[in-house]
Amino acid sequence: MERDIERVFLSEQRIRERIGQAAAILDEKFAGGNPLAVGVLKGSVMFLCDLVRAMKTPVQIEFITVSSYGERAQSSGVPKIVSDLSASVAGRDVLLVEDIVDSGCTLKFLKEYFSGRGARSFTSVTLLNKPARRQVGIEADYSCFEAEDEFLVGYGLDYAQRYRNLPYIGVLNREVYER
Repeated sequence: MERDIERVFLSEQRIRERIGQAAAILDEKFAGGNPLAVGVLKGSVMFLCDLVRAMKTPVQIEFITVSSYGERAQSSGVPKIVSDLSASVAGRDVLLVEDIVDSGCTLKFLKEYFSGRGARSFTSVTLLNKPARRQVGIEADYSCFEAEDEFLVGYGLDYAQRYRNLPYIGVLNREVYER
């Protein structure tokens, strides 16, 4: 895997530092509450686990699987729920945890989806924000890092289900995904 990485974009230590900052902000926002933290599988799992461990606020954890990529390098722009939550969001404060917001289509879709199912509030946090790829007018409530329009992998981010287990985020060599 390492030979497929052009360069390290974010080190493991830098990711950990920023997650601590995000956790503190979310603890303040949800003080006295019990939000439902919803991780968007599979990419957010590393971020979600580290984020909720850093938080002092009690949270319930759920996962949802949404796909718009498949085996491609670019989003189709049409998110689909592959696996839904097992808990109800009605009357709950939903904390959506995303690995990356690029086109914005999945974030917009999920915000509307949870609002339509009766969520009391909706807050989104993303590890990476990639505004150059935005197709819809939406932003995460909190972004840990801004990213250029490069293909990033590691720390949950993948290409064709590979590279998720890298402890850092790296830029994938172009020849890997242009084959």
